[in-house]
Amino acid sequence: MTNTDQNEVFLVPAREDVPRERQCLRCNTAFWSEGFGERICRRCKASNAWRNAVPVRSGSPRRH
Repeated sequence: MTNTDQNEVFLVPAREDVPRERQCLRCNTAFWSEGFGERICRRCKASNAWRNAVPVRSGSPRRH
């Protein structure tokens, strides 16, 4: 056994990390996700707001 064999790391995916249909956290549309780390749909990721990191606002804007 060589030193590299002893240092091998085996990645085991989480039980719930499976491809399935999920809800987009930005627009709430159902989309096909490759795993639980993918929660934003392609349409939202393609938007200028997403690419420029513009926060999502819900309701009317606050005025002080």
